[in-house]
Amino acid sequence: MSTTPPTTLEEGRPSWANTPTNLPHTILSELRTQSLIAGPLAAMNLAWFAKTTTTTFFLSRLGELHLAGGALGFAFANVTGFSVLNGLCGAMEPICGQAHGAQNRKLLHKTLLMATLLLLLATLPISLLWLNIDKILSLFGQREEIANIARTYVTFMLPDLLVTSFLCPLKAYLSSQGVTLPILFGSAIATALHVPINIALFRPMGLKGVSTAVWATDLVVAVLLGLYVLATEARHDKAWGGWLDQRAADWARLVKLAGPCCMTTCLEWWCYEILMLLAGRLPGPRRAVTVTTIVFNFDYLVYAVMLSLAVCTSTRVSNELGAGRRRAAERSAQVSMALGVVMGLVGGSAMVAVRRAWARLFSHDVEVVGGVERMMLLMGLAEVVNFPVAVCGGIVRGTAKPWLGMYTSLGGFYLVALPVAVVLAFMGRMGLGGLFLGFLVGVVGCLVMLVVLVMRIDWAKETQKAQKLACVDDGRVGDGPETGEDVNNG
Repeated sequence: MSTTPPTTLEEGRPSWANTPTNLPHTILSELRTQSLIAGPLAAMNLAWFAKTTTTTFFLSRLGELHLAGGALGFAFANVTGFSVLNGLCGAMEPICGQAHGAQNRKLLHKTLLMATLLLLLATLPISLLWLNIDKILSLFGQREEIANIARTYVTFMLPDLLVTSFLCPLKAYLSSQGVTLPILFGSAIATALHVPINIALFRPMGLKGVSTAVWATDLVVAVLLGLYVLATEARHDKAWGGWLDQRAADWARLVKLAGPCCMTTCLEWWCYEILMLLAGRLPGPRRAVTVTTIVFNFDYLVYAVMLSLAVCTSTRVSNELGAGRRRAAERSAQVSMALGVVMGLVGGSAMVAVRRAWARLFSHDVEVVGGVERMMLLMGLAEVVNFPVAVCGGIVRGTAKPWLGMYTSLGGFYLVALPVAVVLAFMGRMGLGGLFLGFLVGVVGCLVMLVVLVMRIDWAKETQKAQKLACVDDGRVGDGPETGEDVNNG
């Protein structure tokens, strides 16, 4: 098949010039495909939220001190451990997605193994950090008894680092191929077992039992997904036989993508934690932290849908690029962007509509309820923007350019959002409203930068790059349907 770049005339033609006559049918087909991928992923993320809520409930049964220490330990584990592992695993999205599009199963299997080894290696420094959490928290002025409880909690959660090192790559391996129902079923089974596991471990072990239940539940999902992959991939014995065929270039490609993916995830997660810390420095810190926590709890629900849409976008774009279908990749990106705008409006409207009822689920204090209502108005506006930001992030990951997302997160959150939030909240004396308004300004900045970058994507060039990345192992070029037409004709 010829891989000659498109002519100058064809490169200059607008995308609508090549639009097929059955465009509505094509768009509906793309929407249906994306819903089949994103729907189960969203349900899986909501199941994870239910698991976290169950853990918080059992911690609260131990008393206020254990709840504070356990919650602090869990937040520390998220910031320093799970955000890093999830971010590193993001490198699998473009490689596995494009390999699946090119039908290069050898690269799929090899990447699964390499990503698992990379995550296992990353658990070593993370474990050392967790074992010294009490000393770290004490340096920041945390009470000794709370720091000790946090250390006990994360110490008994150390096995979850190993479990996550297998679980994250398995989920990325399947979702990059559009296989999401097994992830949903596995998560649903584990979530259903989470309560009885907590009950069984709570009485004899207390705090240690609650922490152990977290990784025991994750282990259930990892085992189920591992068995599914082994059962369904048994027919690809020849492809599995090349899993040890790892070159320095393979590792360089993986690490080159893993670094920006990790930083993008961590920068976003850390920004929320920094906002929480800043809220604790405002006048009336207990009320400010309570309001922020309640607002963020609803934001986590919205984030479950947002994250699934971003992964779905990355999957669809990378699959089509790997298959050599430039126009299909561009169409997937356009449909995802439109869907991101719609879902942003839905998510923001939902947050605004339920703000009073949501506040009363957690508190009956008039000032707290009023604060939650006001902050959820601002956060609702942020969600309208956040969804398109997540979709654009999925697009740049699908094109194997995650560093674009890293730069925009760094610029939007740390050069715009946090400085503006500090100025408005403390110097402008706007209080908590200033923090949320600054966050909104930063998210808008991220969106503007990402939209400009996405609009400048040369889809013909990215298709050819994907062919090289996805087929580097055997020197062939993917021959999916319409490959030749799309690569050559734009």
